[in-house]
Amino acid sequence: MLRIVGTSASLKAASAKLLHDTCTRHLHSTCDVAVVGAGIVGLATARELILRHPTLTFTLLEKEKELSMHQSGHNSGVIHSGIYYTPGSLKARLCVRGAALAYEYCDKKQLPYKKCGKLIVALDQEEIPRLKALYERGLKNNVPGLSIVDAKGIREREPYCRGVMALDSPNTGIVDWRQVALQYGKDFEEAGGKVVTQFEVSDISMAAESPAGGAEGLKYPIAIKDKKGNELRCRYVLTCGGLYSDRLSQISGCSREPRIGPLPGDYFSENMFHCWHFAFSKVPDPRFPFLGVHFTPRMDGSIWLGPNAVLAFKREGYQIYDFNVRDLADALSFRGLQKLVLKNISYGIGEMYRGIFIGAQVKLLQKYIPELSRSDVLRGPAGVRAQALDRDGNLVDDFVFDGGVGDLGSRVLHVRNAPSPAATSSLAIAEMVADEVESRFAL
Repeated sequence: MLRIVGTSASLKAASAKLLHDTCTRHLHSTCDVAVVGAGIVGLATARELILRHPTLTFTLLEKEKELSMHQSGHNSGVIHSGIYYTPGSLKARLCVRGAALAYEYCDKKQLPYKKCGKLIVALDQEEIPRLKALYERGLKNNVPGLSIVDAKGIREREPYCRGVMALDSPNTGIVDWRQVALQYGKDFEEAGGKVVTQFEVSDISMAAESPAGGAEGLKYPIAIKDKKGNELRCRYVLTCGGLYSDRLSQISGCSREPRIGPLPGDYFSENMFHCWHFAFSKVPDPRFPFLGVHFTPRMDGSIWLGPNAVLAFKREGYQIYDFNVRDLADALSFRGLQKLVLKNISYGIGEMYRGIFIGAQVKLLQKYIPELSRSDVLRGPAGVRAQALDRDGNLVDDFVFDGGVGDLGSRVLHVRNAPSPAATSSLAIAEMVADEVESRFAL
């Protein structure tokens, strides 16, 4: 049910129940800080901010009926260990710290997870140097417990998996990230935060005057409006818009670049013939900006195979044929995405072919699991990653913070990109975003 912004008691009383049957949230027309976007990054950051500033009022705005409906609820469910990332980089530091915080948080909140471990498998001698380089990279990133195992060690861990050598990462795990995100939201509410759903932000601007009948002047100078004409007044705004972060930036007067290139991950599911306990994957090819084939056990006992990497025809499209004219035209018209596609054209064509024809994907998977047959593999779910791209077609790995200029710019902060893997790193990302908020705003 829509939560309507208003000043009267009757409008406030119209607030609806969401998320948890035992919790009711009422929308207030003013607050100190509004956080836009209730994905895992927005929820983790709102939680971090309210825990740091319990005397301030916070409102979390979400366009969907429920929280964490998009990237946070459509991912592989892996707790990454931080092997792949450049030593000393922000991605590496956030991932390693984020994984440690995630395990600690799940233990504290009694959220189920499995520290299943992961094998990164070399199929032949040519891949061994890349595998050993990954091992050295992981050690430099302080990833715990890494070791190299031979073909016998692979079979001992996963009898169905074949390879000549593998990197064993025992600290890799699996969890239901949406369940974690919803717990962040519960923490936020229990600390006094307000959650507003079905509020799709259409405008962020300086208020020309105080609300009708208001006696507080311009104490809350920012006006946030949704597409139905509802309005929230606040002192400061933080947006964590994920797939729509570039469009949210634009409506407050900022440049849309870097742009969001919606890159989907289409998964296949294994038909419960094999029982895998480890996650495992191929050694990534450094020529391409994607990690390639993964075999991932899930908390519900299913197995996900993939993902492949192709252009999404819809920013929030989770079926292979989902299509949105604006989203597709927006993507194809951006020079940065055009350059990314051209640089990886052969890889992309192969990914598209395997995404359409399951048999072709199975042939690739059989290099690792020879016993796998076409009848074992079903078309599975999909997710769409909000990958920031610059005009040269490069994937942006670092945070992009933007607020614009002038009075509005001094009170608005857009998180245009959160370094992947954002779910694993969410609590560490929240710390860094909260630090940035505090450095910019007079909270």
